Amino acid sequence: MEGKSVQESKAMIIQQMTQADANLAGNVHGGSIMKLVDSTAGMVAARHASSNVVTASIDRLDFYHPVYIGELLKISASINYAGKTSMEIGARVEAENVMSGEVRHTASAYLTFVALDKNREPKQIPPLVLHSEEEKRRNLAAAERRKIRLAERNRENNGRG
Repeated sequence: MEGKSVQESKAMIIQQMTQADANLAGNVHGGSIMKLVDSTAGMVAARHASSNVVTASIDRLDFYHPVYIGELLKISASINYAGKTSMEIGARVEAENVMSGEVRHTASAYLTFVALDKNREPKQIPPLVLHSEEEKRRNLAAAERRKIRLAERNRENNGRG
């Protein structure tokens, strides 16, 4: 199977936040942001796998600053790691105040997706071709996070006895 580069599957969406996305305080709901993060990361995973994908986990979703009604939300996502059937996608969320031009890094997340075949069974995905030093650094960090996720899953499964 021929590999794919990080650049081949990158995705970015920009959406203006409206009253429908907000809570009573005028901040955008974290859940609204989370859905957009999942959708954008899912696009990346589907592009890399050339198939349907499902979210297996969200490793972390850290919110740094609030997002307000009227701001543009920009979500950039790219693949960090590709295993046999699963992959880690990193997402960065920025909010832009269109009046002032201020841009804030508001959230980051790591998501794991599994590729599915036509029978909805896990499917082998292309290997990840890394070009830049930044891509290699992200890949090593993602491999470490994967080890931690698998160790935690094994501990949880062994604790259920």
